[in-house]
Amino acid sequence: MKNILVIFLCLLSFTGLSQQKDDPKVGLVLSGGGAKGLAHIGALKIIEEAGVRIDYIGGSSMGAIIGGLYASGYTANDLDSIFHETNFNILIQDDLPRSAKTFYEKEDTEKYAISLPFENFRLGLPSGLSKGQNIYNLMSRLTMHVSEIHDFNELPIPFFCTAADIETGEEVILDSGSLAKAVSASGAIPSIFSPVKIDGRLLTDGGVANNYPIEELKRRGAEIIIGIDVQDTLIDKDHLRSVLDILTQIGNFRTISEMKKKIPLTDIYINPDISKFSVISFSEGEAIIDSGRVAAIEKYQQLEQLAARQKDFKRELRKQGQDSIYVTDLKIEGNNTYPQSYILGKLKLDPEEKLTFNDLNVGVNNLSATGNFNKISYNLVPGEEGEEYTLNMDIEESENKSYLRLALHYDELYESGVLLNLTRKSSLFTNDVASLDVVVGDQFRYYFDYYIDKGYYWSFGVKSRYNKFNKDISFDFANQNGNLRNLGVENIGIEYRDITNQIYVETLFQQVFSFGMGAEQKYLDITSEAFQNDNGETVNTVFEDNHYYSAFGYLKLDSYDNKYFPSKGVYFDGDFHVYLFSSNNDFAEFSIAKGKVGYAATPLEKFTTRISAETGFKIGNDDINTLDFFLGGYGNYPINNITPFYGYDFISLSGDSYIKALLEVDYHIFRKHHLIAGVNIANVENKLYSTGNWLSMPDYTGYALGYGIETFLGPLEVKYTYSPEVNRSHWFFSLGFWF
Repeated sequence: MKNILVIFLCLLSFTGLSQQKDDPKVGLVLSGGGAKGLAHIGALKIIEEAGVRIDYIGGSSMGAIIGGLYASGYTANDLDSIFHETNFNILIQDDLPRSAKTFYEKEDTEKYAISLPFENFRLGLPSGLSKGQNIYNLMSRLTMHVSEIHDFNELPIPFFCTAADIETGEEVILDSGSLAKAVSASGAIPSIFSPVKIDGRLLTDGGVANNYPIEELKRRGAEIIIGIDVQDTLIDKDHLRSVLDILTQIGNFRTISEMKKKIPLTDIYINPDISKFSVISFSEGEAIIDSGRVAAIEKYQQLEQLAARQKDFKRELRKQGQDSIYVTDLKIEGNNTYPQSYILGKLKLDPEEKLTFNDLNVGVNNLSATGNFNKISYNLVPGEEGEEYTLNMDIEESENKSYLRLALHYDELYESGVLLNLTRKSSLFTNDVASLDVVVGDQFRYYFDYYIDKGYYWSFGVKSRYNKFNKDISFDFANQNGNLRNLGVENIGIEYRDITNQIYVETLFQQVFSFGMGAEQKYLDITSEAFQNDNGETVNTVFEDNHYYSAFGYLKLDSYDNKYFPSKGVYFDGDFHVYLFSSNNDFAEFSIAKGKVGYAATPLEKFTTRISAETGFKIGNDDINTLDFFLGGYGNYPINNITPFYGYDFISLSGDSYIKALLEVDYHIFRKHHLIAGVNIANVENKLYSTGNWLSMPDYTGYALGYGIETFLGPLEVKYTYSPEVNRSHWFFSLGFWF
């Protein structure tokens, strides 16, 4: 009996031990793969559903980005929501919101297709298609709640990621410092994103050195490894159709070879089917996420068994952050050329007022939009009061001061042109820019601009341009400006030359308006081509050959989100010129005032409405008509008072005053594809306002139906226009940025 009791107690003891959980430490390794890494989100949803506790996370590239956010307290559903709210097309480019740019920067950057470093007369290439600033801005905002944590082992889930030293090729383990900067470095895909400098080392995509860092997870104590592998597989020769395909295949040789050793070390290996996607297939993110979910479901039983071995736990989730903070101190490092006052002026931060995280992001965008910095890293360090923060900024100044920029354009007025631009920064002063445009093609032109940017203080600028075109225009112009009568022709060819030089100052007014004033010298040379009249006589008329000297002022507001196809925002441009002197002996002083206001809104998802109105009038001397308002045409950068108007050819309508209104409806067929219907009306005549005819029904109307595409070369547009007054239609083609 005694022996039976001992055996029973022993059996009972062993049963109790068998019910105890061994609670293994679980490591999660997430490979890189660009957009294919979104499959990690779908797999994490299933891992969470199975109840598995993750004790360590290691990742590379996109695996570092997803893993870093998950380690900081986000759930898989949180990450899914972030994906749906993120525009990856903007994220992977350097395109900053237009609102981040000054008026000068908007004008300067919206006409070039290609920009390349050009130091010491040597043409260079950028270190990446994108600096990755938008990636960093997003990661910094998303990890703000753990910005005070510098040891990644202290995150809700201990984390590390890999990067590659671009100088030595060595693998670099990033497990401390700024989480946002670490994952940005790990995700810096070569040729797409510029390398990131950390602790004096220039780092690039972790996948270059170790795209599946399972060994490091084991070294840190992970006993069970869950691996999610979204790396490429080798493709057959029939599908190697481009240089990019071949380079990608070669780059995959090493990682695929290494995976033969690493897969057996992985206890639960999740391998989503991402063969249909590429590293930039962000537009198919929903399907990629679902592929991760499907692959993880296949391992669900193993995941449940693993969860059953773990002790119960409550995961530390991301705490809701504050909407606004006080930045009471600012520390800047890395600014060797640009003074702190310049940086503060661009950031537009007021330490006396509360600052939202959106305000901070806008300030960083303003600084980045100058083009003077490669990278802007920052983190917020909380003070004792909780709401008070110190903003630490680490700025990497651009070593490139000279750039060669290129663009192409075609329209019916100037015809074809190739734009070559040379830009030099910090020539005489730290914050100056000198830019020279030279247009070669059917009509030679140049444009020189020197600008000293002082932000809210008075900035200074000098401009010079030469503009020329040849055009057959209505005989009304010739009759009005050349006093030619009874020549028996309806149209006459003219050569129009304009040389304009300006010196000006400008400043920001009420933070949104740009106010400026200056002096201008203008030379106009307008002559007709030789032709024969009905009597067989050769006629060659000079309409204008004079210099004009004027003072001017202007006020501008531009909150459009896109110059060529705005979908929201307000626009205002008012200009007043007083013409004081001329080389013409019969000159009498006169003034010209003009203004334009526009509004764009998108009331429905794919429909944008644009409304604008503009007017102009002359005050004083009526004898000089070559600076009158000339309406007609579309698709070129307008000069002087030449204004586009649907339904009429260039310079078809003229008068010393006009009023015009335009309504356009833009249907976004696909992304960056626009089907646009428009109608414009106008009254154009001499002394329009003094006669009261500006209140009458419009004398001129025009309708347009067009198609436009946004490309890296600029907008490509074709428009069919018609005017019922003349019962005539015109086609207008505009290819490339306007210049």
